[in-house]
Amino acid sequence: MFERDRYEMSVNESALKIVKKLNQAGYIAYFAGGWVRDYLLKRPSDDIDIATNAPPDAIRELFPHTILVGLAFGVVIVVIDGHQFEVATFRKDFDYIGGRRPEKIELSTPQEDALRRDFTINGMFYDPLTDTIYDYVEGRQDLKRGIIRTIGSPHERFAEDRLRMIRAVRFAMRFDFAIDEETQQAIQMHAPTLFPAVAMERIWQEFNKMAKSVRFDQAIIEMHRLGLLQMIFPSLQNMHPSILEERVAFYKHFPDDVPTILYLLELFPEMSLEELLELCQYLKISVQDSKWIEFALKAKNLLIQEDVSPHEIHQLEWARFYADKLFQVGFDVLSVRYPEEKREMIIERHEQRRERLTPHIQRLVERKPLVTAAILQTYGVKPGKQMGLLLKEAERIAVQHDLHDPDIVVALLKETSLWTS
Repeated sequence: MFERDRYEMSVNESALKIVKKLNQAGYIAYFAGGWVRDYLLKRPSDDIDIATNAPPDAIRELFPHTILVGLAFGVVIVVIDGHQFEVATFRKDFDYIGGRRPEKIELSTPQEDALRRDFTINGMFYDPLTDTIYDYVEGRQDLKRGIIRTIGSPHERFAEDRLRMIRAVRFAMRFDFAIDEETQQAIQMHAPTLFPAVAMERIWQEFNKMAKSVRFDQAIIEMHRLGLLQMIFPSLQNMHPSILEERVAFYKHFPDDVPTILYLLELFPEMSLEELLELCQYLKISVQDSKWIEFALKAKNLLIQEDVSPHEIHQLEWARFYADKLFQVGFDVLSVRYPEEKREMIIERHEQRRERLTPHIQRLVERKPLVTAAILQTYGVKPGKQMGLLLKEAERIAVQHDLHDPDIVVALLKETSLWTS
């Protein structure tokens, strides 16, 4: 059994313990939402939410380890066997505030709880004790039809939480489903209301989830068709669909584990580094993601220069390029733009150069220069600006001439105009 399978079984067993304990206390409890959908689709899932008619106080009394994160909405996090489960009391929501969350709730029945959820395929329950599916919203039918459809009026569902418009696209791409026509029309109508109701952090989370799909390119195109993409990125407002299709065409060739920001970078090929970093701030992404932007742009310029004037690139610049921890994924993303025959030639050229520069790359990674400040001090160089310049030049000489003896490097260093001691 694979590790993933063992983990999934462990999660399922722990969730079952919660259901049994609630059942023994006289309550009903079901697996809910996405897990039920994936179960019916025969897809693996370890993300189990539990819905019950037990009130929050009763849940807290039954389980010694809980985390209070959504008590006002009838939600308690139960910790068992090292796993965390969202256990929510069946409820009915009232008066959504600002297109995001309900102002008040009322404890309710499974049927009414299902009606407050987003899409039919996410609105089902499963009783693991009797192996019974409870479907009050025709979710099974839509799974068979391959349809993403809101529960009830799409206008009401999107007015309650406008992020659901983006989630509709994500689910459609993930399962290769079509979005119901009425749901599509509602998205197009409500797309201009996405902001300020939805925080950018929530949209970025959706992008991250979509980027894991092999159909992320189609997701971007669909978001643009429905009017969502240009609400997030106003500069794409007047972009012709054919141009967008060209910009996302390389997605399908990207290697695994490419960070989301590198996908989105394809949408803005003319932006400067400063503009792209402003985009990162707008998206409220992490510092690490911003570093991907900086590396990708630097790498792109370096590869362009290699095509135009390769002899003007110092070997130290290549060594630093290869020593960067972002190199492999970044290079793989950039190389897919070349025709296959040329791509193989370029990859082979870089592999040969990397192998040749391996000792220098290793020193850069370990931050152990061949010529150190201590060595320069033995030659009478005092700490200061001049020493800093000499250390940089020593590293350049060592890599450019493939030297591994610090004395030889210092001898060449003495012949430069920087050496005045």
